[in-house]
Amino acid sequence: MGLANGFQNIDGCDVVAFCDCDAEVLERQRNSFGEKYGARPDGERDIRKMLERDDIHAVVIATPNHWHALMTMWACEAGKDVYVEKPVCFDLREGQAMVKIARDTGRVVQTGTQARSSSAVAEAIEHVRSGAVGDILYARGTCWKPRKSIGRVSGAQQVPDHIDYDMWVGPAPMKPLERRNLHYDWHWDSDTGNGDLGNQGIHQVDVCRWMLGEDTLARGVVSVGGRLGYHDDGDTPNSQVVIYDYPTAPMIFEVRGLPKDKAERAGKWSMDSHRGSGITAGLKCEGGELVAYHSGGRAVLYDNDGKVIKEFRSGTPHDRNFVQAVRSGRSDMLAAEIEEGRLSSTLCHQGTASHELGRPGTGTEAIELLESMNNTVGREAVQGLCDHLRANEIDIDTPALTIGAVLEFDPVAERHVGRPDADDVLERPARGQYSHDLLS
Repeated sequence: MGLANGFQNIDGCDVVAFCDCDAEVLERQRNSFGEKYGARPDGERDIRKMLERDDIHAVVIATPNHWHALMTMWACEAGKDVYVEKPVCFDLREGQAMVKIARDTGRVVQTGTQARSSSAVAEAIEHVRSGAVGDILYARGTCWKPRKSIGRVSGAQQVPDHIDYDMWVGPAPMKPLERRNLHYDWHWDSDTGNGDLGNQGIHQVDVCRWMLGEDTLARGVVSVGGRLGYHDDGDTPNSQVVIYDYPTAPMIFEVRGLPKDKAERAGKWSMDSHRGSGITAGLKCEGGELVAYHSGGRAVLYDNDGKVIKEFRSGTPHDRNFVQAVRSGRSDMLAAEIEEGRLSSTLCHQGTASHELGRPGTGTEAIELLESMNNTVGREAVQGLCDHLRANEIDIDTPALTIGAVLEFDPVAERHVGRPDADDVLERPARGQYSHDLLS
């Protein structure tokens, strides 16, 4: 609804239809939008019906993650331009297919990584790349965003009649609903969501890659983490460090889904802090640190003593950037063209592949692995995660962590080196009518 409101408030834009396979959600949002703007949008259950309409020029996709790629592909082939939320794809093959179809059809496809529209971040990155603060040492993204347990049920749950569950599941494997809430908690089910690595983390991973100036997938990755602190129906990590090997410098992303410590877990959960925010992307250089704040589009450059050297502000709203590109028919005007989105989304999936092929281990074993790789930056990040877990009284002296597989990747061929099982993780099978020839 935030996106719907944003587009409706752009001169010359009209939101004419909503699509949702939950009839109650669809009617509630149509009515609310109509009361606010004086025109009640049409409603559809199946996006394919909506795409048949000649009066629709573009679609905005903000569904659960597992639907993003297929809807984008269908929309492009129907002659529509697309704004698709992050992560744009659920696996490597989906991302490749999305880019191919966008190119073949000539459609304008924007990725929902809004920080790309921040001229503040762009100017800050340009300033750092000029050599003003020395060589880049590493890029680091953090999502220190506490998430409570989603609970645990004893078996399959009844899906309400007003939800078309087959449509909701779509391209994902058809399984019974085995969690308390169908909506939102899909983020923590690996069949439909990507945990906070692919939910919030995609924003920070994208900015970190942008900062490094890298335009390929990482040539190596290793993950350390797990779902810790509670036992529920989620299966994605809530505590994780992913370390990426890039030629320019290492890149690290961290998820901390528990509060600051055990005492805070018993009370009000709040964000941990890193320069005042728990959701940031940073670039460490010889002469200081550049920190980009996703919220508000700010970027601040500090020296090594923590003093502000320079602050950057300003940017064009991401939705307006998309509309400008649609009106011109020029994808090169986009701040976050689909190729950028599919690279950063697939980076998240690279981390997931390492995790899924991992083994149980202790905090000490995880730190020793990074030491054996001579990865000082990675070791420090894993040590920080271990300290955080101990503050939450998680026993990581037992094999509570998942120590991910150390994966080597060929960024040109976009295949793992010597690990076909890792390639399999990055290629989800299609399901029935919810597929595409390029994914078969």
